[in-house]
Amino acid sequence: MASTWWYVLSLSPQQRLEVLNLLNRTESLLGREAIDEGRRRTVVHGWRAQHWLYYEGDVLAKYAMSNGDEHATVEMCGGEFDGELLRELLAAHAVVDWWTRGPQSGGYADGNVIRMLQLLRVKLPVAVDDVPAGATLRNFETHRDEDAWLEQNNAAFAHHPEQGAWRLADLDARTHEPWFDPSGFLLLEIDGRIAASCWTKVHELHPDRFGEIYVASVHPDFQGRHLGRVMVTQGLNVLCRKGVTDAVLFVDESNETAKKLYDSLGFHLEREDLLIRFTRP
Repeated sequence: MASTWWYVLSLSPQQRLEVLNLLNRTESLLGREAIDEGRRRTVVHGWRAQHWLYYEGDVLAKYAMSNGDEHATVEMCGGEFDGELLRELLAAHAVVDWWTRGPQSGGYADGNVIRMLQLLRVKLPVAVDDVPAGATLRNFETHRDEDAWLEQNNAAFAHHPEQGAWRLADLDARTHEPWFDPSGFLLLEIDGRIAASCWTKVHELHPDRFGEIYVASVHPDFQGRHLGRVMVTQGLNVLCRKGVTDAVLFVDESNETAKKLYDSLGFHLEREDLLIRFTRP
């Protein structure tokens, strides 16, 4: 095969294995995720997308995934940037948003940074805030809590580009993943309603076996009661009890309220991921 980018909408079984092997090798080399969790799941489950492949001889050397029509979003294995792939994408899409992960060597001077995600890390244990009087802390229950949690979470993230648009299918897909553990999915009930939640995840297959605050949110009707701090510390406590010594989370760089909370809990900045927008000349 020529050393050039090309794409397929559905990976063949052989291509799927090649991509997964490349992702796994990259993760071992970098010591972190090679691609966004949602995109990895697309590969694992064989879902349709623009799967971009770059072979050197018969060996898959680079991989990227893009979604969207006129406005496309792309991420490359390892969080890298590739000018040749950008030219291919701009030939087909008027606008391309490109995720880069961590420090890059440059090459995207013609783009504009439109978003920054910060990866924060904290050592465990941390001090745990008590559940408020009159509130009940319990675990998420499948076939019972889906609709109520979706209402709570989507209301909390009403203006968030990803977290505020969860559907039942999105939730079901994740609760059926091998890593899902309801003991790490905490709900806080007040007056019969889900007021706040904290969903944690243990990266069991990572060499360092770290934890993650996967989703944490407070319904707007219950904000201003310090419930965010309660839920995050309770979630970190769950991770600690599972033997996890480090935990991470992602936060938008512009979310000063959340960043102030995390700073007070001892989180420190580990990485900054950029979303860079390019437009067709």
